[in-house]
Amino acid sequence: MRILITGSAGFIGCNLAHAWHTQGHTIVVYDNLSRPGSERNLQWLRASAGDALEFIHGDIRDAGAIAAAVRDVDLVVHLAGQVAVTTSVANPREDFEINALGTFNVLEAARNAPTPPILIYASTNKVYGGMEDLAIVEEPTRYRYRDLPKGIPETQPLDFHSPYGCSKGTGDQYVRDYARIYGLSTVVFRQSAIYGPRQFGVEDQGWLAHFVIATQFGRSLAIYGDGKQVRDMLYIDDLVRAYSLAIEKIDIARGKIYNIGGGANNTLSIWKEAGPRLEQLLGKPIPVRYGDWRPGDQPVCVMDITKAEQELGWRPEVGLQEGVERLWNWVRDNRALFEERG
Repeated sequence: MRILITGSAGFIGCNLAHAWHTQGHTIVVYDNLSRPGSERNLQWLRASAGDALEFIHGDIRDAGAIAAAVRDVDLVVHLAGQVAVTTSVANPREDFEINALGTFNVLEAARNAPTPPILIYASTNKVYGGMEDLAIVEEPTRYRYRDLPKGIPETQPLDFHSPYGCSKGTGDQYVRDYARIYGLSTVVFRQSAIYGPRQFGVEDQGWLAHFVIATQFGRSLAIYGDGKQVRDMLYIDDLVRAYSLAIEKIDIARGKIYNIGGGANNTLSIWKEAGPRLEQLLGKPIPVRYGDWRPGDQPVCVMDITKAEQELGWRPEVGLQEGVERLWNWVRDNRALFEERG
């Protein structure tokens, strides 16, 4: 297959590209290289993929450029986007242009291609908003849903809280509707907290990787809220398998939305539980400072992944302990990548 991945020099994109080129596919990397670490990920891909990799330095806001790139591919994985709630609050217009208009450009490029490709869109758990209608129980180190032991299903009402939630939710619904109205083979993945190697996490995105990097380099850490916020964590290799299965089973997945996350068996509170894990790996206490809760920060976001299990035959295989240790070891073994950032 000839596969175009928007944002493919990012964390998820480069892992997908690497996995698929090793299977013999041709990968078209479409990226504007604006994310921290993206140029290093591109160098890594070029070194490993060689002639199986084509690079287009492009932006999804450029409708003509993305249309030209999509014309002759079999599959589009749309990952490119503005990824931080805080950035969306500071600059909502840019957030809209990248996430909403950019996704529309990708969809139109696919619709107008001579042979419309399969298109998979990376959505987010933020489309569910704050979920204030759900009963939450506070425990010593975490919050949990009172009535949803498996987490929230895809039928949870959408509530686009924050400009980021609005822009990603717009893309989410457009991608779904292009399957219904235009017959495109589209799939939406509402993804939870993804982590793993090649993730150059920063404070407002990729929080676990950010914590691991800051901890190993002795950099300051800020925790917003009380640190009991819970997320379901998914290791990158398991996400790659989910994408592969959706393509393999496109007759089933076409036009559908799936929660793709660690599920109820892979949950972690962002500091009250993550902190002790990292302190054990570091071998000493980690000082942190606390700040106010940030807009749109859910006390709990754990997604029910039953639909993906039943329809795609997918479930996470890498547990939290193994996954966190893999990420820790990758950062430790690649210190030069992070020392460059100062």
